[in-house]
Amino acid sequence: MTDAAYDVVGIGNAIVDIIARCDDAFLEKQGLAKGHMQLIDQAAAAALYDAVGPAVEISGGSAANTIAGVASFGGKAAYIGKVADDELGRIFAHDIKASGVSFETKPSQSDTPTARSIVLVTPDAERTMSTYLGISPELNSSEVDPDIIKKSRILYLEGYLFDAPQAKEAFRLAASVAKTAECQVALTLSDGFCVDRHRSEFLSFIKDDIDILFANESEILSLYETQSLQTAIEKISTDAKVAAITQSEKGSVIVSGSEKHEASAEPVAAVADTTGAGDLYAAGFLFGRARNMSLAQSAQLGHIAAAEIISHIGARPEASLRDLAAKHGIAFS
Repeated sequence: MTDAAYDVVGIGNAIVDIIARCDDAFLEKQGLAKGHMQLIDQAAAAALYDAVGPAVEISGGSAANTIAGVASFGGKAAYIGKVADDELGRIFAHDIKASGVSFETKPSQSDTPTARSIVLVTPDAERTMSTYLGISPELNSSEVDPDIIKKSRILYLEGYLFDAPQAKEAFRLAASVAKTAECQVALTLSDGFCVDRHRSEFLSFIKDDIDILFANESEILSLYETQSLQTAIEKISTDAKVAAITQSEKGSVIVSGSEKHEASAEPVAAVADTTGAGDLYAAGFLFGRARNMSLAQSAQLGHIAAAEIISHIGARPEASLRDLAAKHGIAFS
């Protein structure tokens, strides 16, 4: 698609991150499993917010972080996600538009508030998330703009939305529109627990509709119910057209049929917060593929973006990813 208005359009949960530092003892006291994301209700979100120390509010959401990263590379990006007409909803809309992303989804007028995720960062930079989804999973097919998808090179879908039936239907509609418009469809598996909940549907979706799959090591192992990464890689190489499997500091493995690339992670002087590392890896990879770059070079862009994001608190880039790519000798029009 040479005349596309957008490189990537993303659909996902529109969330505002509330980021605070804590120690392991606080996590234990709150009954939180370190390094995991759990869904909580509105009352639990309010209680946990009252218990944490000073916090910073930063717009987040997995796919939204990815799309902001695409824009930071200089890409043309759009986002579809549901917020309420409340303070956090206005924060989210302002932040994503300020990052250079087109965001036209109308805010909901219901009493259900905008989603928020309380992200607790321990001294080892591990993040533990407690997420109240609020209005975000009520995204429905009527809010998916077919014209935006038809004008995009890649449609990027966030696996977390599979938890809501109406949002799942919106996904399927979006994927159908994309296929008729020769727009590639990408999916992130989002979380190992999410995979556990939707394994069979994910596998069917990957085989039938997905052009690019993103997963970390635990997610791909969960998808195939195996403890062997090699076994999972062999299986995904036949089930997915392209799969990018991230392994934190060990880099990533990209497979496409019999083609396989191993990409090294970018070194980071000090890791401040791992929140959003996978999201930003996807941003670099998707931008590279949208601009017809090789799998290996797309993975390098992914690692450049992931390294930037883990060097500071928050899951949105603080430095221009386009400039960082240029410092690595990668330039694009």
